[in-house]
Amino acid sequence: MLRTLGAPRRRFLERRRRPRAVRGAEPTPVPTTRVGVIAAEPFASPKEAEDWLRRLRRDRERLHSEVERGMRQLDRLMHAHRAAAADPYARDLRPELALAVRVGHGTGEQVADGRFSSAYEVPPTGKRTRRIERLSPQERLAAMIGGHEDVLVSDELVLRARADVDAGRPREAALQARIALECVLEELPPAALGDLRAELEGDREGVSEAAAAALAGEPPRPLAARVEAAVQRMEKAIRRHRARSG
Repeated sequence: MLRTLGAPRRRFLERRRRPRAVRGAEPTPVPTTRVGVIAAEPFASPKEAEDWLRRLRRDRERLHSEVERGMRQLDRLMHAHRAAAADPYARDLRPELALAVRVGHGTGEQVADGRFSSAYEVPPTGKRTRRIERLSPQERLAAMIGGHEDVLVSDELVLRARADVDAGRPREAALQARIALECVLEELPPAALGDLRAELEGDREGVSEAAAAALAGEPPRPLAARVEAAVQRMEKAIRRHRARSG
């Protein structure tokens, strides 16, 4: 269920004969989109629904797992949208990007309208980071924009592989990880990789097998797990390189 709220949707592709004069510098209002994932099977009774929600509230890990299940469905939607609309800029959605994330239950009319009989707002996930860790991306960005540090091809390729892993797209993850791994081994200096280089070279076989299997269908779970482990090591290698070069 998707619904646009607030400001009217802008027509970016609208053709105008000439530029339109504007006054002032106030930002243009933008719409907010409410997205709801509704279970196909209803609860047998209001009491069953309330018991389910109460259990989620007591179990934070289970609550966040429920959110992740919903996000997987949204990832499938965005994946299909990119292909159907031939739109490479439609991005995956993550809970961290939302203004609010809620889990709850309600009648058919309520949930279709994005409302609930009872619901809880889900607190954000992720561990707290030290101030220096929060500042590091800003410092690296300044160095890259200033031309003091290069943006590696590996940076982008590994991020794409991570997005595919997190979105539950094992075929795409395997194929993306294969070229990302070769790029990491080529771009990052041996001194920066250290003992990780041997581990990454050891990942070549498993990632290549997964990529070959992905050409025909989803790779087996053991191979998909090897791809995810390889992506983690590539991320670690890039972080080590950044720390060394910084």
